[in-house]
Amino acid sequence: MKLAVLVVDDEPLARQAIVRLLRDDPEVAQLDECGDGIAAVQAIRRGSPDLVFLDIQMPAMTGMDVVAAIGVEQMPATVFVTAYEQYAVRAFEAHAVDYLVKPFSRERFAHALARAKARLAGGAGAAVSTRIMQALDALRRRGDYLERIPVREGEQVVFVDVEDIVWIKASRNTVLIHLADRVHELRETMATLAERLDPRRFARVHRSAIINVRRVEAVHPWFNGYHVVTMDTGQKLRMSRYQHEAFLRLVSLSREAPTD
Repeated sequence: MKLAVLVVDDEPLARQAIVRLLRDDPEVAQLDECGDGIAAVQAIRRGSPDLVFLDIQMPAMTGMDVVAAIGVEQMPATVFVTAYEQYAVRAFEAHAVDYLVKPFSRERFAHALARAKARLAGGAGAAVSTRIMQALDALRRRGDYLERIPVREGEQVVFVDVEDIVWIKASRNTVLIHLADRVHELRETMATLAERLDPRRFARVHRSAIINVRRVEAVHPWFNGYHVVTMDTGQKLRMSRYQHEAFLRLVSLSREAPTD
């Protein structure tokens, strides 16, 4: 198998590291490189490479923007390259998309290249395109989640960082946002707010309570299958029975995720 490969990365050292490794591969017949997303779109349209190593985090035009410009169905086989960003890695793993995390070893690179070659040889283009689209959709959704919430405080509006939220309580057509030292009222329904919060950071433990999973101190069994969640402020909240297993998975994920 003879391959035309394109390497796209705005960091020259990272780009050259991939180029050097590819030069050692006798199956790579053509090797090109780009330092930005705009040049990458032009190179893909012009040269139709078989395989692209595509950096996700690039200024002006990201790797996701490159895929959007080309179209998922028209994208060559792609190995995504990312600095350590846990959400990106989880999205790629969940949808079986090939990726490299910087800095990577020669062995990890060889593994990613071998998988890409196997998929090219097996003609799994349509299935891979679907998985790429699903992974990128997951990343885009995460970008839409709230990072700060505007709330009224007296005559002014202040912004609350979502990481400072301990828990949120439903109160008719409003919600009460509990921080460690104060409470803010927000005129929004619980259901609407829940859709705008990152589900890897927040979990609904009861129909009237959402908690920040990173602020959980402990989960204790109660009775009849119920549990009590203790927050790091000492606040104790009852958790519905049907939420228990899903909540424990979220707690596990939150402990693995890097802090911002």
